[in-house]
Amino acid sequence: MSFQKICVLGLGYIGLPTASTFATHGMNVVGVDVNEQVVTSLQHGQLHIYELGLQTLVEEAFQSGRLKISRQPEAADAFIIAVPTPFYDDKRADMRAVASATEAIVPHLRRGNLVVLESTSPPRTTLDLVAPILERSGLKAGVDFHLAYSPERVLPGQILRELIENARVIGGVDAASAEAGRELYQTFVRGEIILTTSTTAEMVKLMENTYRDVNIAVANEFARLADRFGVDVWEAISIANLHPRVNILRPGPGVGGHCISVDPWFLVEAAPDLTQVIRSARVVNDAQPHFVLDLVRRALGAELKGRRVALLGLSFKPDVDDLRESPAIELGHLLVKEGAEVRAFEPFKPDAQVPGLTTCTTLEQAVADAEAVLLLVGHAELKRLSPQALSALTPARVALDATGSWAPEAWAAAGFTLLRLGVGSRSA
Repeated sequence: MSFQKICVLGLGYIGLPTASTFATHGMNVVGVDVNEQVVTSLQHGQLHIYELGLQTLVEEAFQSGRLKISRQPEAADAFIIAVPTPFYDDKRADMRAVASATEAIVPHLRRGNLVVLESTSPPRTTLDLVAPILERSGLKAGVDFHLAYSPERVLPGQILRELIENARVIGGVDAASAEAGRELYQTFVRGEIILTTSTTAEMVKLMENTYRDVNIAVANEFARLADRFGVDVWEAISIANLHPRVNILRPGPGVGGHCISVDPWFLVEAAPDLTQVIRSARVVNDAQPHFVLDLVRRALGAELKGRRVALLGLSFKPDVDDLRESPAIELGHLLVKEGAEVRAFEPFKPDAQVPGLTTCTTLEQAVADAEAVLLLVGHAELKRLSPQALSALTPARVALDATGSWAPEAWAAAGFTLLRLGVGSRSA
């Protein structure tokens, strides 16, 4: 196939880098978003998300004259759907954005076009949701137009590199659709391109993130056990990982982000009778902020009302600005519910506005009158934080490290009582 123009629907953490990468590789691209603020800011050259190198890439795409930002799709050779797929309170997948984006394509769909769903979705979404909507055009998927599923498989903070270098899975509703997807993505993908069916590709994406979620749940349970038995879980993990066939992941305050904390629920929803382990892992990881709350009570006393607490880090993982499904934010809300006075600082998004939390633009503001300082995200700059320097900024002499980042000896020497996630106080 010959692709001269593509339309990317959804300009978030995946859609915007994808659209810009295609544009800088010679493709004419229309980037579409229904959020008026996103469209306006991008049309003025301002990014609404942070990702290392993305500002430069977007500027290059605009300067090439091949990237256009719009509120509505246009006729194109290929359409890529990269919109969010969150879940409802009952953990069912919210597919409204996918359905709406697909419906927006229908008036522009032409014979020979390719439509690719990139949004993480429950199994059979391509066949059972996207295809029927597109076929309202009077065209048949796999006959009159190509339809495929190709999930993003990138790490926040490394998106631009991994978008190009990682292996790309393309699942077609038929073999010709998968081949059309290969021709599109080989425009910039250097990694291996694997062709399969659309439902297999959907499963692959969910399996990858579910695998990590289950393994993190084991690490979090190890941290709880170590706390009970008087063991340092960080030491225990480092020793256990010397075994050539063992690789225990790191525990933490929970699991967040739009992938690992969400995707397993899609499998649970699709087959609740077959997903006991997956459901249990989700329950463990969703409960981890409550476990950290108990550590705060241990540090400050059972009554948290009126206690002043500073939270360091609000993103769902280190060195990114993405706050989606963040366990740090969940812990903040739990503390507020207990009556604590909470101030939070997120260095990668200092102007973040989080409903229910008081956020500060500087570390100094967050810790100014704190009684306790909690490290919730292992950002490099927070891991390097000097306890001596911090002691000059705050009256707090209680610190809690939920990431395994701070050296206890250094913090004790600076006059802090340091509690660490997964480190019990019982003597050997």
